[in-house]
Amino acid sequence: MTRVVITGLGAVTPLGNDTQSFLDGIFNEKIGIKPITKFDASETGITVAGQVDGFDPAARVGKRDARKMDLFSQYAVDAADQALTNAGLKAEEGAEAPTTVADPTRFGVILGNGIGGLTTIQDQVIKMHDKGPQRVSPLFVPESIPNMVSGNVSLRFGAKGINSTIVTACASATNAIGEAFWRIQSGKADVMLTGGSEATVNEIGIAGFAALTALSKEEDPTQASKPFDKNRHGFVLGEGSGILVIESLEHAQARGAHILAELVGYGASSDAYHMTSPSPDGEGAARAIRDALNDANLEANQISYINAHGTATGANDSGEAHAIATVFGENTVPVSSTKGMTGHLLGAAGAIEALISVGSLTRGELPVNVGLDEQDEDTKVVNLVDQENKHQAPEYVMSANYGFGGHNAVIVFKKWHEGV
Repeated sequence: MTRVVITGLGAVTPLGNDTQSFLDGIFNEKIGIKPITKFDASETGITVAGQVDGFDPAARVGKRDARKMDLFSQYAVDAADQALTNAGLKAEEGAEAPTTVADPTRFGVILGNGIGGLTTIQDQVIKMHDKGPQRVSPLFVPESIPNMVSGNVSLRFGAKGINSTIVTACASATNAIGEAFWRIQSGKADVMLTGGSEATVNEIGIAGFAALTALSKEEDPTQASKPFDKNRHGFVLGEGSGILVIESLEHAQARGAHILAELVGYGASSDAYHMTSPSPDGEGAARAIRDALNDANLEANQISYINAHGTATGANDSGEAHAIATVFGENTVPVSSTKGMTGHLLGAAGAIEALISVGSLTRGELPVNVGLDEQDEDTKVVNLVDQENKHQAPEYVMSANYGFGGHNAVIVFKKWHEGV
């Protein structure tokens, strides 16, 4: 089958609005969780979030286009622009919309998103309530529907191949990357923009997850998100976008691209257990992990590191730990969740965690499980990355995400070796 490589990355995150800043923050254990300043969330009891700061839509996307997009699309368009530039695929801009140097009919977009344009929905409902239905914006629907994240990216960059959005809650971006990988592997595309975007750090987003009692009420950003910790108390809502350019090895080599890593496996499954809770024994997650290993033609002991979903909720961390132990054995492969630094980006979580996985391979080190003070007894079956074992150069990295509805998705990356 066709080999698939990563040649470009783009990021809009709580740790910075470019890939370099984001990965520097991750590998220096910087915490991007901070007090919420976009609005007053005090009535919900939630005071911190993985909020994106310093993002100017007019400057990053263009004033005219930004006015027609919800923030989740704006984040994705900007991150995609970064990724294409990083990959060396972006053509010179002229009077027309920016395009790429790839064959547009073999250039596609598959992105993940969890909720769509939640800020647009919130604002337009308020407007209808206050001023009547005649005042609802004609752009309400096209700004808010989830598929416009890939639609806007496709439109901006002239991608005329597949244009699709995956909506599988917190597994969305990982499913999207996996499906884009398979698209190239099967010979149906040369280049894909993939990843995900989410923008739910707003009043209704915080209130909705607070109503589920899913969010941490801790006011100290350094203690708010504590994956796998004995005293974890819920996740921290985050926002942003991560975009990858992936392409066939043949296409990348023909144009002399700088290859960052290789994408080698994808697995997915369903728990069919509960609307919002994962299977306690991690059985569904374990099947997705095995599926990804089989797709990559790897044995479990070949995986060097796992970037875990690790939301810092009781049910997720316990079930995920047992899923990992079921497949890999107890306390073997190094594992960490990076949500102690970023918060939980929902449908975009797998996107920024894919960037972290690639960064781990290119930098030759593992990200620490930030937020851990005392590991929960129920999760001690996994070997968490700390200051003592972070200096390892991985060969194969696995990234896993799981979502409401029982969605499980896992992808596997390989370190790039020139000439192999």
